Amino acid sequence: MGSQSDKVVVGRIMAVHGIKGWVKVYSHTDPMENIFEYQPWYLSKGRDWEEVKLVGARPQGKGLVVAIDGIGDREQAARELVGREIAVAESLLPRSGEGEYYWRDLIGLRVILPDGRDLGRVDRLMETGANDVLVVIGDTDSLDRRERLLPWVPDDVIVDVALERGEIRVDWDPEF
Repeated sequence: MGSQSDKVVVGRIMAVHGIKGWVKVYSHTDPMENIFEYQPWYLSKGRDWEEVKLVGARPQGKGLVVAIDGIGDREQAARELVGREIAVAESLLPRSGEGEYYWRDLIGLRVILPDGRDLGRVDRLMETGANDVLVVIGDTDSLDRRERLLPWVPDDVIVDVALERGEIRVDWDPEF
């Protein structure tokens, strides 16, 4: 079992696949197959993590499937694996380049307008066809308590990201 602090969630086991204990995996990595590059995997188990070994992994249709050591049939996979989050050691992930950010680094940052008004905190991000979208939720420290969707468009909407200050400066009409 490992601690939560050094792990990053990179996917989830969604369903069983076939009769031999393989499971379908949803990957947060881009491209999705990169999830196979990070080993070992840790599966959520309550508040802890259990290390597992992959004995098979491949693309399947539009998704991914894996076989995990010690899981031999469909029923066991359904009982022991489905619904569990997949994490890897944070140290395995490549460092983000200049102007690049992991979504996990943006969640919780304050979103600030050019005049200093606060729109709230980044609650999550969504992937859309055109660009990623910040979901910003107002709180007691912000302009109002509205939820806003801001497109991730650097040098247009996103003016500056200051991780060390815990904020993102944006050029956005707060009425929108």
